[in-house]
Amino acid sequence: MDFRPRKSFGQNFVHDANTVRRIVSASGVNRSDHVLEVGPGLGSLTLALLDRGAKVTAVEIDPVLARQLPTTIADHSHSEINRLHVLNRDILTFKRSDLEEMPTALVANLPYNVAVPALLHLLAEFPSIRTVMVMVQAEVAERLAAEPGGKDYGVPSVKVRFFGNVRRYGMVSPTVFWPIPRVYSGLVRIDRYETSPWPTDPEFREQVFELIDVAFAQRRKTSRNAFAEWAGSGNESASRLLAASIDPSRRGETLTVADFVRLLQRSEDWHLMPKATPVEAQPVAEPVAEAEQEITAR
Repeated sequence: MDFRPRKSFGQNFVHDANTVRRIVSASGVNRSDHVLEVGPGLGSLTLALLDRGAKVTAVEIDPVLARQLPTTIADHSHSEINRLHVLNRDILTFKRSDLEEMPTALVANLPYNVAVPALLHLLAEFPSIRTVMVMVQAEVAERLAAEPGGKDYGVPSVKVRFFGNVRRYGMVSPTVFWPIPRVYSGLVRIDRYETSPWPTDPEFREQVFELIDVAFAQRRKTSRNAFAEWAGSGNESASRLLAASIDPSRRGETLTVADFVRLLQRSEDWHLMPKATPVEAQPVAEPVAEAEQEITAR
């Protein structure tokens, strides 16, 4: 096939057999899995996944590669082609309705230009995905797996932990790709929580993510100051943080995903709590108002 990789699609294809086997082995997928593969490219990883007996749905944005992939797989094995489904789609707009059978795993050499948005979108869109093994740019891998307070800890680090536990699986040399990129790559595995410690509905998740964005937009500020606009004032911000057992002097870059979740949950409770109006003042107010109206009428 006469093909030139396109920069607009972030195309760098892994061709090294040992690297491909390493990715598939680390993912732990087997014949009981339905794997979602993003950006299959020339099909090296696709073949390795099919060799493990898994069903594979490969989502490829490049129409040329999407058309070629079934032929590549069929040339390798007629039996494996029956377990492959190829879709020519943009992964950022890919939805549950695009699939008849929900995936159990995500294994991919993610396009580096959309790696984080694609990862977060798929984790949110497909709660059936229990295991994720992705290859991303080394710096992105470091950010995803970073711990609170570290220099690499940021928005991706927190948001991905909303869904599950994250760990690094080592570095990958540029020489295993065609064309050779200028950066190293890293492997990251995410295991979704068996039982989520917090609600996972879209509305709740979006509100938590908004808090994360607020905190890291001003990461060097104290939490009290960072959340002041969101809360309405510095004092209200401090009150909400204390209600969530968070020291208002802590910086946003030290907060865990559990801290953000707790802040939102306690803040919702805070709004439901009556303000400091004495209970006995309510019934008194109405007669006074009526008396004033009678005096005015006279």
